[in-house]
Amino acid sequence: METIILAVVIAVVVLGALGGLLITSRLKKPLPPPPPSTPDLTAPPAEPHVGDEAETPRDEQRRTIEEVDLPGGGAPTTVEEPPAAEKAPEIEIPEPSAGRLVRLRSRLSRSQNALGKGLLTLLSREHLDEETWEEIEDTLLTADVGVQPTQQLVDRLRERVKVLGTRTPEELRGLLREELLKLVGTDMDREVKTEPESRKPGIVMVVGVNGTGKTTTTGKLARVLVADGRTVVLGAADTFRAAAADQLQTWGERVGAYTVRGPEAGDPASVAFDAVKEGKEMGVDVVLIDTAGRLHTKTGLMDELGKVKRVVEKHAPLDEVLLVLDATTGQNGLVQARVFSEVVDITGIVLTKLDGTAKGGIVIAVQNELGVPVKLIGLGEGADDLAPFDPEAFVDALLGD
Repeated sequence: METIILAVVIAVVVLGALGGLLITSRLKKPLPPPPPSTPDLTAPPAEPHVGDEAETPRDEQRRTIEEVDLPGGGAPTTVEEPPAAEKAPEIEIPEPSAGRLVRLRSRLSRSQNALGKGLLTLLSREHLDEETWEEIEDTLLTADVGVQPTQQLVDRLRERVKVLGTRTPEELRGLLREELLKLVGTDMDREVKTEPESRKPGIVMVVGVNGTGKTTTTGKLARVLVADGRTVVLGAADTFRAAAADQLQTWGERVGAYTVRGPEAGDPASVAFDAVKEGKEMGVDVVLIDTAGRLHTKTGLMDELGKVKRVVEKHAPLDEVLLVLDATTGQNGLVQARVFSEVVDITGIVLTKLDGTAKGGIVIAVQNELGVPVKLIGLGEGADDLAPFDPEAFVDALLGD
């Protein structure tokens, strides 16, 4: 029995030893390589672990940023500083308007006294026959005095020369001066109405055809008013010309006048309405409204001008409607004046470009045609060349020294 048990024990031990040898041989066999994997290109780079050593620094001279060429080569780019804010234009102080025409008399006489000198030369002839009187008429008509005023003047001169008898140059000059002053008119009210008694502001609308210098005249008139101590708002109601509002605003900025403007091709009546409203709120003395230049033959445009006037008068009555006429247009200017007066009731005339023509008689003709006084005349392109009309200074300039 003991022998059987011993044999079983030995068999178990032998089997255990063989099993251990088999396991040991398997453990020593190398493992197969892992399957190849696709690298993750989107994965962030591995962070360095504690203890990893950085690359040994290289012993080379470091370059400044100015020495490093930027991509594309060339010189290093410099960053420009933003432009400084534009300075507000300096406010100008216009010269006083009082006596301005007298100061400009020499300029007026250089171009205008052909009329006066021509008449004095003819009247100085020893015998004033019919042919001479016809020449006097022609001289007056050429100067755009107009048919009716010319006939009146010639009739008066005939009578007075006949009574006078002998004629010295001084007597002739005095006689002609008196008669021209009667035609020009010394009793007409030529003040530009800008100070209504019961309210503020005074409202002035400026009208005229294209090319008469209407917007420029409006800007110069603002200078006249500022020079006389008044505050002004400008209404840029000429919305059809892109440059008109800019031009008027520039004139205003030079004398400290605020300009109300609207969108290009907008409603002129709306701009005029807003200008008067702003003028009231700001408490200024005068609102000047520049309207679009229009041909007197275009009915639709003239009707629109009437609309501007009606809309403005919802605030207050217009104190002045000034018609700007180019003195060089002569009799055509009278046709324009007649049509405009029918639409907007002209209260005064502004004659421009009198420095460029010898036809000073247009002053007499337009007043005779409309029964409206010439209140301002333009004698040049300078900012202060718009002058209140002075009949005596004007006639003296016509006659020359």
